[in-house]
Amino acid sequence: MESKNQKTAITSKRIELLDVYRGFAILGIFVVNIVIMNSTFLNQDEYAKQWTSSLDIAIQKVLQLFFYTKFFPIFSLLFGLGISMQAVKLSEKGKLTKAFFFRRMFFLFVFGVLHILLLWSGDVLNMYALLGLLTVFLIKKSNKLILGLSVFFLLFPFYDYIFEQVFTFLGYNPGIYLEGYTGESVNKIISEGTYVEGIQLRILEYLSNFPMLVGFLAPIALSMFLLGMYLGKNKMYENLETFIFKIRKPAILIALLSNIYRICFLYIIVKLDVYKIDFARQIFIKLMVISDVIMGLFYLWILGWLWYKTKARVLLKPLQFAGKMAMTNYLMHSFIGLILFSSIGFSLYETLSPTETFLTAIIVFAFQIFFSKIWLKYFQFGPMEWLWRCLTYRKLFKLKRN
Repeated sequence: MESKNQKTAITSKRIELLDVYRGFAILGIFVVNIVIMNSTFLNQDEYAKQWTSSLDIAIQKVLQLFFYTKFFPIFSLLFGLGISMQAVKLSEKGKLTKAFFFRRMFFLFVFGVLHILLLWSGDVLNMYALLGLLTVFLIKKSNKLILGLSVFFLLFPFYDYIFEQVFTFLGYNPGIYLEGYTGESVNKIISEGTYVEGIQLRILEYLSNFPMLVGFLAPIALSMFLLGMYLGKNKMYENLETFIFKIRKPAILIALLSNIYRICFLYIIVKLDVYKIDFARQIFIKLMVISDVIMGLFYLWILGWLWYKTKARVLLKPLQFAGKMAMTNYLMHSFIGLILFSSIGFSLYETLSPTETFLTAIIVFAFQIFFSKIWLKYFQFGPMEWLWRCLTYRKLFKLKRN
């Protein structure tokens, strides 16, 4: 039998890898988000056309192939995994209550609203808060149901049509919120306007982008959240090395097939006449989204393989520091973006090239790793993690280490 020390060591390694995953997800999310911070959806396509150097074009291809729609699913899965791990632990102690999770998700939702108002309109915390409420209702349901729902929400192809009908029925017209705004006027507000004008614009942007949030991002988030819940409920993290080794052949095969499709879509399918047919185009795009999600999951598999089977663990370990403070670092991205691009800072909105935004994201994340390591040397939790914990448990936890 394993000794108590051996079990402790296994638990420590398991948690380490999960934090590495979180750090990796935080990096990828910022690489994508900084592009939108630099130029909002309203003017992004037009702004991107001016960057025609071979390096900028290459960076945009790298983002398209390796970043877009890859890291959001990872973060959603890890959120579901973390919440379900907590739910299982509380359930085993007989302390799992709806009130606890409602309170925990309520404060996460508040953080999301404040994030939108004060920093950036591209928040997902409020959506995660709503997903987290599902935990107490589903954690004791059958594995077959949870996994089946995860697959269904990922594969279902008609979200656009359904939500279009729903919004029409409710009289919700997202186009009215930014009506009259142009790329030039938005640029002026962000780079020259007051902070209050920035808040007003962020609210309008969020309302305008709401259909994309619920019609595109929410189904992916729900699917991956449920998959994470399934993994957490079944304590896959306790035997992660065995699990990663066991699925190596299907993981590699599925990733290979999905990448063949992704390349065909980007360079062949979009040029075909059949792509001009509305129904066919929706199916092709849905398959592309599924392929991107699969690629994101493959990232987790390959990181786990490198962690357990190679000496690359040494290179991956620093990611854990950023991962342990995932919420703090996620919100810090938006604060740094506000300082870089808006009038309260350097007013760099729509001035950085794709290469410059990519390098900025890498530099900022490197700083976050260093900052997180120093912070965690003296404190037990990240500042936002500590605040969320205190509000959830209605108790003032000690922040400093002994």
